[in-house]
Amino acid sequence: DLLSELMGKARGFTSDDRARLAALIGDVVSGLLPRYRALAERGQIELSCTPHTHPIAPLLLDFASAREAVPDVTLPREPAYPGGRVRVQAQIDSAKEIHARHFGRPPGGLWPGEGALSEAFLRLLPDAGFGWSASSETVLANSLRASGQATLSRSEYLYRSYRADAAPAVALFFRDEPLSDLIGFEYANWDGRDAATDFLSKLAVVRKQVPAGDTGLVSVMLDGENAWEFYPYNGYFFLDALYGLIETQSWLRTTTFSDHIDSSGQRPRDLSRLVAGSWVYGTFSTWLGAAQKNRAWDLLCQAKQNFDRFVATPGVDQNRVARAQAQLGVCESSDWFWWLGEDDTRPGVLSFDELYRSNLSELYRLLDLPPPPSLRQPLAQDNSWDPGAGSMRRASG
Repeated sequence: DLLSELMGKARGFTSDDRARLAALIGDVVSGLLPRYRALAERGQIELSCTPHTHPIAPLLLDFASAREAVPDVTLPREPAYPGGRVRVQAQIDSAKEIHARHFGRPPGGLWPGEGALSEAFLRLLPDAGFGWSASSETVLANSLRASGQATLSRSEYLYRSYRADAAPAVALFFRDEPLSDLIGFEYANWDGRDAATDFLSKLAVVRKQVPAGDTGLVSVMLDGENAWEFYPYNGYFFLDALYGLIETQSWLRTTTFSDHIDSSGQRPRDLSRLVAGSWVYGTFSTWLGAAQKNRAWDLLCQAKQNFDRFVATPGVDQNRVARAQAQLGVCESSDWFWWLGEDDTRPGVLSFDELYRSNLSELYRLLDLPPPPSLRQPLAQDNSWDPGAGSMRRASG
């Protein structure tokens, strides 16, 4: 086929080669959503959604939620993100509408951006029609300690679903961090069948550890784009071997979160308190706390205050409001805050810094306001780099 031909050629590509490759990519991308819809309709997969432009929703609702996991974290100068609840609700509603339009049905569950949960965020989900949400096991461990259940062993608390008192209608699932990280970071360097065999052996160990009478639900979650690009042939050999081995195990079956809720017969365990956090170290420190990150939030808060005044202007053109609102959503995305405060001298960090400020400047232009001079000043600065920061990493500890 074309890909094999071009891979064999390796160099000296012609304009015709590039045109054929671009056409092939177009065909693949145009068929992606229909393929996902067909798989979901056959029950082979479950499709969730995420608030539209991938914000850290708990921080939009309350900066102080970051102190639940890190009590001494430094917060932005602004006391709160203006109108955060309305913005989070709008992001949820937009994601649901787009999902239903493309896949023919509303999503049953919501994966929050970066697995970032808080009780205030959870309370928004039942009325939006979501039956489940998810995060990582460090968030669960923090929550159990705060709930007075720190004496439970990992095998006693992890392999099941939960319902938080803040939103008992929403089932919560928490990822097994070591198993997920093996797929995310280790198995790309293994022979595909060896990796699949190792993964099954670790699931067998979990099976022996799960308390008698429990179903034993193992949640494996990872960043899609941060895993398969490092595997030979995008993980084909590993996944083919893994699915083949799973089919041969009578004690093991795959499921979706919604199917587990409907058919497992296992009552979710009560969680009296949910400690706010994300799947990155169980905290929000990747997005808030460093001086540069906090300054970025303050700039966003200032722009949002100007947006609110613009929207409240009598007789304002609603088409202009819609364009400004879409641009505001872009500025609320999580990745702008991720990179600042780590290795600020890396070209990628400097590019994110510049792009963030240019997006805020574009928002001001849509509001018919001159961008403030502060947006011409870089946020990034010379700073020591924590090698454990950056893109999605293994769980700490």
